[in-house]
Amino acid sequence: MKIGLDAMGGDFAPNAVIEGAVDALGQMPSGDRLVLIGDNGLIRNKLAEMNVEPSLFDIVPTTQVIEMSDHPAKAFSQKKDSSIAVGFGMLKSCLIDGFASAGNTGAMMVGASYTVNVIPGVYRPALLANLPNVNGGSSILLDVGINPDSKPDVLMQYGLLGTVYSRHVLGIENPTVGLLNIGTEESKGSAVVKATYELLSENTEINFRGNIEGHHLFTEEMTDVIICDGFVGNVVLKMAEKFFVIARSRGIKDSFFERLNFEVVGGTPVVGINENVVVGHGISNRTAIMNMILQTRDVVHADLAGKIKEAFGA
Repeated sequence: MKIGLDAMGGDFAPNAVIEGAVDALGQMPSGDRLVLIGDNGLIRNKLAEMNVEPSLFDIVPTTQVIEMSDHPAKAFSQKKDSSIAVGFGMLKSCLIDGFASAGNTGAMMVGASYTVNVIPGVYRPALLANLPNVNGGSSILLDVGINPDSKPDVLMQYGLLGTVYSRHVLGIENPTVGLLNIGTEESKGSAVVKATYELLSENTEINFRGNIEGHHLFTEEMTDVIICDGFVGNVVLKMAEKFFVIARSRGIKDSFFERLNFEVVGGTPVVGINENVVVGHGISNRTAIMNMILQTRDVVHADLAGKIKEAFGA
């Protein structure tokens, strides 16, 4: 297995990225390889500073960087020798099995949608995040940012995408699916949410359990998969991250709040595209990068993209 890593992506790149890569390598099987994509001199200098042998990695030199402030589509098309563009090119050419970056999220979405492309039959890809509950379990939430205004058929497909992820990556045989709403009653919610409820109820491939409310989140009452549009999902995700910051600032040490730490989560997989891609937080530090890489390995190992292709092909 080869995992490509954008060495230039993130606010603290390349130092934090290289440090995280070294840490991740120590937790990966000997047959796996990490491919560092970025400025050759900076990568090698950092490895030398850490007394790490460069031959432990594959290094692919690039000369450009897509900055966080760059326009995603323009930068992706104009900076063809950027670490993100080269990474997606390698992914498309099957030179790597998965690609991870904490860089410009918009550029990552452009690469995901227009280089490796959306799986035929999938209306829109989604970003997927993990939500822990207070009793030690967890659920997945999608979408958390790509599509802020989704139609009912897109939301219904999120149920299928989440089901495939839960089954093959998390090992849940028959994951339950819930629709995030302002009430549990079928009649509650916007026109879009009510139409989505009907579609989910009719889909025999989805173990739909009805609506769930905000006060069900972070408790054992959550379904295994929670569906919402990207606007709502992004608000929930960032609120959860803030819970951790508040708890830490008040000196509260609790296993539940620690699981809301984005550093532990690592990144968010993009589901619904032809290859395996994970997007990290722009402020990712060494620990977050390590966990993003390990999460990417889990997604590749589960052949998530392949399983989704099978589900939609069927």
